[in-house]
Amino acid sequence: MTPPALDSAPAALDHAAIRSILVGIMLAMFLGALDQTIVATALPTIGRRFGEVENLSWVVTAYLLTATASTPLYGKLSDIHGRRAMMLIAIGIFAVGSVACALAPSLTALVFARALQGLGGGGLLSLSQIIVGDVVAPKERGRYQGYFGFVFALASVGGPVLGGVLSEHLHWSLIFWINLPIGAVALAMTYRALARLPRHERPHKLDLIGASLVVAATVALLLALTWGGTSYPWGSPHIVALLSGSVVLWALFVARLATAPEPFLPVAVLANPVVRFGIASVACVFGTMVGLSIFVPLYFEVVHKLSATESGIALIPLALTTPGSLLSGQAMLYWRHYKLAPIIGLICALVALAFLVWRPDLPLIDVAVIMAVVGTSIGLVYPVTTVSIQNAVPYYQVGIAMGALNFFRSLASAFAVAVMGAILLAGLGVTPQRGAAVSVVTSTMSATGAAAADVFRWVFAAAWIFLALALVALLLMEQLPLRSTPAGSAPPSPAPAE
Repeated sequence: MTPPALDSAPAALDHAAIRSILVGIMLAMFLGALDQTIVATALPTIGRRFGEVENLSWVVTAYLLTATASTPLYGKLSDIHGRRAMMLIAIGIFAVGSVACALAPSLTALVFARALQGLGGGGLLSLSQIIVGDVVAPKERGRYQGYFGFVFALASVGGPVLGGVLSEHLHWSLIFWINLPIGAVALAMTYRALARLPRHERPHKLDLIGASLVVAATVALLLALTWGGTSYPWGSPHIVALLSGSVVLWALFVARLATAPEPFLPVAVLANPVVRFGIASVACVFGTMVGLSIFVPLYFEVVHKLSATESGIALIPLALTTPGSLLSGQAMLYWRHYKLAPIIGLICALVALAFLVWRPDLPLIDVAVIMAVVGTSIGLVYPVTTVSIQNAVPYYQVGIAMGALNFFRSLASAFAVAVMGAILLAGLGVTPQRGAAVSVVTSTMSATGAAAADVFRWVFAAAWIFLALALVALLLMEQLPLRSTPAGSAPPSPAPAE
């Protein structure tokens, strides 16, 4: 171990300074949040436009994969070059990726463009969380929850409707073009506001080998889940080779974690039980949220015969996680047992979702109520798990812990989308014998609502399992007293081990 670095700690910021910094990152947060909701309702239209409904989930999965791999790297790079510089780079890459998405001539090109967009998107929300950890104490974070609640409420309500309207009445590419003016304003605000942000430069070694291994292992696994039982039989050489390759790559990744000078995911951080169970819980609920956001609009169009615009409106109850986040933030501010709110919420969500597993052809109003319960409950989990993780690690590891959280959250999202997509395609009758043809999917989609609803029963069952795992992990997560000082006013942190 090298001796501790004796840099002077930066002065604590007052409320006005904190507020100006948070306003500066709000547009970056909005850009990332809007992309998650606006794409969902446009996906069926995109699938019909390119005639590749069976590969549609890769529009989401490609984004999640590159966002997953880049998220921990942003945390380390922001320690080296500063939060503001990396936030500006993330917004710039995201904007370039958005242009590539809008100009994509085929679904394959769109998938690669989404991968580029994900390289920027991996830094938007993760750097925002790191910056919040720099300037706001865990105990006081509920005070500022209203700022974030407004951002996510606007993205949650406007995204699905805007995506449906643009794709149905104008052109699907507008859901990506709209990122350019928002990104330009975000660049200007971020450049100005984050100049007041405390600096926490620390030398790091980037584990690009570890990042490459985890991406390769994940791609092999997701390809097996996507193609197994549809394009190829589960026992075919293609699927066996992909699964075997994924196991080998994951083993190499674990070995890399144990031997790298500064591994992609620090083992010491993951060894913390609060971090481990908190990440597991939020990863499962986020995977559920992304998976349902992708496939529920298709459910509305197939089962309830809604248009793309109507599906966007119907998706709003699920996207409204903001009330839950606000309630959870207040609970952390005033309740000693702050885990109680998300625990009760997840139990309610499991009960509500069980009705859709039992009767997937419920009336639309009943489905909307169930989605509202699920969305609110998921919102209750976000603040508690995020703040608990930040609170459980030393100040100098907050960025690394947030990188790990966003890494596993994106990984779980990609996995959930792949699992739900595989279930849906199998239920729609896409088999190796019939081929993954659009005509098969389209003919099944034209069936009566009651018949099509049975296909989605198992998609909702998969979501129920993910939420159940989230509840178990949350129950196992220790509830520590919250610190009352932010990272910006913390004592100097030790230098990393050599």
